[in-house]
Amino acid sequence: MKIEEKPLPAPPDGESTGGEKAIILHTQRLSTEDGPGIRTTVFFKGCPLNCAWCHNPESISFKPQVHWMETRCIGCGICIKTCPKGSLKKTENGLERDRSLCEACGRCAAECPAGAQEVLGKEIGLAELLEELLKDKVYYDKSGGGVTLSGGEPLAQPEFSARLLQRLKEEGVSTALDTCGMCSPSALERTLPYLDLILFDLKEIDPNLHREFTGRGNRRILDNLLLVRDYIKAHEDRPELWIRTPLIPGATANRETIERIGSFIHENMEVVMQRWELCAFNNLCRDKYRRLGLEWQYATTQLLRKEELLDLEQIARQSGPNPEIIFATGATRVEN
Repeated sequence: MKIEEKPLPAPPDGESTGGEKAIILHTQRLSTEDGPGIRTTVFFKGCPLNCAWCHNPESISFKPQVHWMETRCIGCGICIKTCPKGSLKKTENGLERDRSLCEACGRCAAECPAGAQEVLGKEIGLAELLEELLKDKVYYDKSGGGVTLSGGEPLAQPEFSARLLQRLKEEGVSTALDTCGMCSPSALERTLPYLDLILFDLKEIDPNLHREFTGRGNRRILDNLLLVRDYIKAHEDRPELWIRTPLIPGATANRETIERIGSFIHENMEVVMQRWELCAFNNLCRDKYRRLGLEWQYATTQLLRKEELLDLEQIARQSGPNPEIIFATGATRVEN
């Protein structure tokens, strides 16, 4: 049965302003998990998917948000007095924010003497961000690293992403894109000429399960992955492709899912990709959900045991693709 896709969300201001500005969550320097070498990862704010297990829940909404870090709070109450909407109050459990009133204006964060209030997401200009990224060029060059655009979903702000990648390439910086694949084909096509590496998430093959887990079907994602394949085949100066699959207990961490994804990769992608990475579930983001006032269904879910992770890696290696390009990564549960 064909599942019809709903239109993607309208792009934020970064698109309408000619790509000069974008909503950025933060940049992470000296990163070693988003491609080879030492990298700086730029986390864009806003994602068309709403994955149940997302470990960056602050990156889902396109709008700025404010959270409170209780370990920094000195209990002065300045933020309560400062809030123009009266969204903050002190309770037995600490500070409570009424998010139906909060407009993320940032006044509480600006006035907090301890830095306990933090605005998540701000508009940043292309030139300003590029200048910041180039500060670490010596590390990129010596380590074989570079800059990775992640999120959220960078291709939800496509014009800015494409222009940033182009400028980085002009400066001799290696580039990577971490994408969920839920974007317009034109957005993807705009960035492909400026990429050295694509980290493409392939979470689930079954469209109904994909919709259950992420809020959307996967037809567009699979079509975009095939678009990447065709581009790589047609161009000598082409990016590497790594496919990444999250291993989520009770969702994707099972034999059937891994075998079906492996079969798809073997039939459609193997000749153009260099790595299939199985990313073990992590639960270090629990506090993020709490600070955002969100319930997380995986809050009490344990990490995979090492034996479980190795079993899933072995299943993947027997599912069709070249076993030498398959790697399981991430922390595992330490048994007492």
